[in-house]
Amino acid sequence: MKMSESRILYLSPMLLILLSLLMASFLDTTAAQIGVCYGRLGNPRPNPSDVVALYKQRNIKRMRLYAPDAEALNALRNSDIELILDVPKTDLERVASSQAEADAWVQNNVKNYDGVRFRYITVGNEVKPSEPAGSILFQAMQNIDSAVSGAGLGIKVSTAIDMGATTDTYPPSHGRFTDEYKNFLQPVIDFLVSKQSPLLLNNYPYFSYKDNMDSIPLEYALFKPTPVVNDDSYSYTNLFDANLDAVYAALEKSGGGSLEIVVSESGWPTEGGPGTSVDNAMTYVNNLIQHVKSGTPRKPGKAIETYIFAMFDENQKGPPELEKFWGMFLPSQQPKYDVKFN
Repeated sequence: MKMSESRILYLSPMLLILLSLLMASFLDTTAAQIGVCYGRLGNPRPNPSDVVALYKQRNIKRMRLYAPDAEALNALRNSDIELILDVPKTDLERVASSQAEADAWVQNNVKNYDGVRFRYITVGNEVKPSEPAGSILFQAMQNIDSAVSGAGLGIKVSTAIDMGATTDTYPPSHGRFTDEYKNFLQPVIDFLVSKQSPLLLNNYPYFSYKDNMDSIPLEYALFKPTPVVNDDSYSYTNLFDANLDAVYAALEKSGGGSLEIVVSESGWPTEGGPGTSVDNAMTYVNNLIQHVKSGTPRKPGKAIETYIFAMFDENQKGPPELEKFWGMFLPSQQPKYDVKFN
């Protein structure tokens, strides 16, 4: 009996160490929810190896890259940064045309880059039903998913939509996909459910605010204290949650209630339109980083995987003019404003 007791006492410190390591691992996973989108349409722009070094220096653990780029992918090798890689619209027709083309795309842009931590492959970004790419998006997703499986890679395949896919978003529980998008997205939703893959959403309270300034207070868009908006049993204190839960409501109405949403873009421009300023951008981004740790009224307590748009300004974008000014850093890699990452 005494021997058993002594063994228990002896093992206790080891158990405590193991438990503390498990807790540290869990906390690190939670802390790593924020990523940053690496848009490359600026001139001048820093070279990718310097950008990856900046991500690591700022403790940014995830990145979204909008198209394969050999220099950027090589810089990411063994960096421990998790990556969302887009199949750009310009590649959709090719990868949808045959399985062999999709296999080649995955081989050339994913399989060949050992040491890169691919998290998701996003087939298309904000593809609209009316666009030529709309008629081939689902086939492209299926082909890329088959290519990923055939290559023995455990990478989730999805696509990214924007808030324009939804309607009746106020109150959020009324949210549904527009008739056009519902038919377009239904096979995508069914596919994601079958694969247990998330849907990606570009969620910009800025645009909702800009288009409805007469009815949406700036404070509500910036996560500042504001009167609560009630929606049956749910209460909203910010526009980010309201937008996100409207899409969750739309998914429930389309058989996608089990899906997780990853916020693949969110940010605030520093100039170029109403409500734009360095101060507002700094307020939004820092409040966003803190807020997404705690979930939404529909999904309380569940951290929201979120990617801030964007790392740098992109002066080759636009019109409109505000498309140029979403960056948190200058091309010199100096911060445009102070951000506390992760």
